[in-house]
Amino acid sequence: MEEKINLAEKLTLFADYWSPRTVANLNENSIMVVKVKGEFTWHKHDDTDDFFLVLKGRLTIQMPEREVVLGPGELFVVPRGIEHRPVAEEETHLLLIEPTGTPNTGDPATAVPQKFI
Repeated sequence: MEEKINLAEKLTLFADYWSPRTVANLNENSIMVVKVKGEFTWHKHDDTDDFFLVLKGRLTIQMPEREVVLGPGELFVVPRGIEHRPVAEEETHLLLIEPTGTPNTGDPATAVPQKFI
């Protein structure tokens, strides 16, 4: 990567929710931004942890045993194999980091295709 990346600027390039956009790659990982609102599907990732960093808004990560509420500047890592569902009452902007090719729903058949911006 030869140029700096402005995450706020990248987030102005799309409007759809729950459709992450890759902004950079780091080793074997994709660094992505995403806009979310409403409820995502319950899912899990058997082989990877799930990293969420809130840039704007508020995110609740529901898990069978508890909920974690995140605001701007806060992050949480869902351990691999733990079923979870992200929920955002308002439009929320996130930074995600995960191994390249990880399906966002935990299932390649229902995952959103990877998009680069």
